[in-house]
Amino acid sequence: MTGFFKYVFSEAVLTLLRYYFVAGLAFLICYRFLSIKLSNNKIQERKASRKDFLREVMHSSISSFLLAATAIFAFSEWVRPYTMIYMDIQAYPAWWVPVSVGLALIVHDTYFYWMHRILHHKKLFRLTHLVHHQSTNPSPWTAYSFHVLEAAAEGAVVIVLVFTMPMHPLSVALFALSSLVINVYGHLGYEIMPKQFRHSVLFEVVNTSTFHNLHHSKFKGNYGLYFRVWDRICGTEHPDYVKLYDRIQERRFGGK
Repeated sequence: MTGFFKYVFSEAVLTLLRYYFVAGLAFLICYRFLSIKLSNNKIQERKASRKDFLREVMHSSISSFLLAATAIFAFSEWVRPYTMIYMDIQAYPAWWVPVSVGLALIVHDTYFYWMHRILHHKKLFRLTHLVHHQSTNPSPWTAYSFHVLEAAAEGAVVIVLVFTMPMHPLSVALFALSSLVINVYGHLGYEIMPKQFRHSVLFEVVNTSTFHNLHHSKFKGNYGLYFRVWDRICGTEHPDYVKLYDRIQERRFGGK
């Protein structure tokens, strides 16, 4: 095994461990330790089966290797010289690291929205995206449950990022972690947003677990990953989203 493939393997293991830790922690909290206490937070009343969880973990494990491989490819000696990757953390002000992570999430949301809509084309859906949509009642384990071709397309966003803005390896790592945490929340199956969120400006912009859960149960609409922006601009937000969100929050907190 060459040095490059050893590096890919080690990074894939780290990606896999990160997935197991974040998704596993969310799963244990919501589906094991606090499942009764959080019963009013459950978005869909029915429960996914053990078979569903095992399928999701299997596909996610494979996806973790592909996501790591695309990131390593972006940092390889064949690609990095042509990118905007910088290795000296002092080459840019310290504030640029969190700003670059925030901008990366915005770019990724745009990338994901259009890629997601393309994958829902009838000629591509059964070939690729159907694997992810086997989880009609998603759980934290669904976060990386992709067909191999979709996993490669998902991971390619890192290549887009390093060619469009200066990125330090720390920024890429924080982006990957942030993306995974948000992704796990989107597939959580439970709504955990606080009561006050509904009447804040953020509600008009940011996705919730209810938002993405509706996409899994209906298969159409709500294509965005982090934000509602593209769905609202393109008229693809599911018309039942706000009503469903309000119904769940009313069940949690009472009142209207």
